[in-house]
Amino acid sequence: MRILITNDDGINAPGLEVLTEIATAIAGESGEVWTVAPAFEQSGVAHCISYTHPMMIAKLAPRRFAAEGSPADCVLAAIYDVLEGAKPDLVLSGVNRGNNAAENVLYSGTIGGAMEAALQGVPAIALSQFFGPENALLRDPFDSARQHGTAVVRTLLERGIWTNDDYRVFYNVNFPPLPGADTKSLRVAPQGFRRDTSFGVEPHLSPSGRKFLWIKGGPQQTPTEPGTDAAVNLDGHIAVTPMRADLTAHDLLGDLAERLA
Repeated sequence: MRILITNDDGINAPGLEVLTEIATAIAGESGEVWTVAPAFEQSGVAHCISYTHPMMIAKLAPRRFAAEGSPADCVLAAIYDVLEGAKPDLVLSGVNRGNNAAENVLYSGTIGGAMEAALQGVPAIALSQFFGPENALLRDPFDSARQHGTAVVRTLLERGIWTNDDYRVFYNVNFPPLPGADTKSLRVAPQGFRRDTSFGVEPHLSPSGRKFLWIKGGPQQTPTEPGTDAAVNLDGHIAVTPMRADLTAHDLLGDLAERLA
């Protein structure tokens, strides 16, 4: 199996090391693991592509490349340049430092990398490690992902639903904010929504008196509705969410057509 890995935290991120271990185990002795990841951190870029300017790509080692672009750029660079049009069998994106559950999904470059792979017709899984008081200060805060990631990917490859339609299914996996030994079972969960918290801005003055705005996220320990992704994680389970890039509100089409007729 030929596996492509990428992320949004950058080529030197510790989560990418964890993902390399997972991908190597999945690929097996006869397989290949290729890395094309952003040269610099690209958190929060979602499914952005560098459509209006070129990007530089550099080979750092055999099958290891850094690109000055987003995770979606990296997937495109891998397929059409590094691999010369030979698509990988699987794309893994992550392991992200922090959860990509609830509304975070919409901002996540980790999700963007997996989404672009799915749009290119390649099976894809995004993996993220929830951080919280019980794991953030561990020697290895990625312990849950490191211990359980390979089994989760294998389970999805063997028993997951993989479609061949235009907007192919890809998977979003979030590991709970716990040590690996305390991590509970896998749960399939829909994307949730954290109420009463959102991204915003925080103004700061520079020494020269100019005002700058920092984007500021909301509390991440706020649970979503019972059974949804963040709630499942905060209860100690691994959350698995099937996703598509199709943003159509299909449940409203019939009613809206009648209203506008």
